[in-house]
Amino acid sequence: MTTWTARDVPDVTGKTVVVTGASKGIGLITARELARAGAHVVLAVRNVDAGQKAASEMEGSVTMKQLDVSDLTSIRAFAESWTGPLDVLINNAGVMDIPLTRTGDGLDLQTATNSFGPFLLTELLLPRVRDRVVWVTSQLHRMGKVRLDDLNWETRTYSKLGAYRDSKLHMVLFSLELQRRMDGSGLRSVLAHPGIATTSLVAHSPSNMINRLSWFLNDVEHGALPTLFAATQDVEGNAYVGPDGFGSIKGNPVVRAPSKKGLDTDVAAVLWEAVSRIVSGVGADEIPRYGEDVVS
Repeated sequence: MTTWTARDVPDVTGKTVVVTGASKGIGLITARELARAGAHVVLAVRNVDAGQKAASEMEGSVTMKQLDVSDLTSIRAFAESWTGPLDVLINNAGVMDIPLTRTGDGLDLQTATNSFGPFLLTELLLPRVRDRVVWVTSQLHRMGKVRLDDLNWETRTYSKLGAYRDSKLHMVLFSLELQRRMDGSGLRSVLAHPGIATTSLVAHSPSNMINRLSWFLNDVEHGALPTLFAATQDVEGNAYVGPDGFGSIKGNPVVRAPSKKGLDTDVAAVLWEAVSRIVSGVGADEIPRYGEDVVS
């Protein structure tokens, strides 16, 4: 099988793509390569200065719009200001292994950034989407849990890494349910994960020790390949794209398989409704339940 690289990104002239978190890391590389291939790319970024700098250094049709995916008001403003079609939405922005912090909406910052925010953005922009939604998840979703009784970490003892794992499992289940809802529409929902890539995602935390093992990991250029593959190739709905190496840690992109818990259609459906209620401001006592409220 031929090794797939950024040189294999097809001509996407005429396509419009939104990439969240596109001012650095995998998001920046993804945006840069799609713009190089002819797409009009919108960098949806929290830090305007960083976004403007990134946009100025890219070739092709690139614009920048402010978006904080942890802030529900910012997400709604971004979606309301969108005019025209949108071919591909790439939910890339994320944070990892940070202390418990509450947003202005009362949400756990890590869960809001990685789960609730991308969910709301997708829900609001979906009527504009003409091709696909790409969710950038993590292999750590395999260790995640769905706690329908405490999705927002209000009663559990907070775990920085646990919140990350859970949020990435949410993403996998969002894709599953979204694909079910879109079946027959010609649209698709696709998952991508970078393996373990040497990015700034964990540079602030003890987990940064993994970046010292760069010889064993994907560099950021390779880390972006699964997202580029998921965004441009003719894959099936809910395909899970990741590196082809041992443990899917590094390598070039291929279609793999998520965890079994990421294929639970019942949990996916209930999680979708639960998060929809959270981002709509519905009280926790009105969130639907499933089983024992815990999926491990």
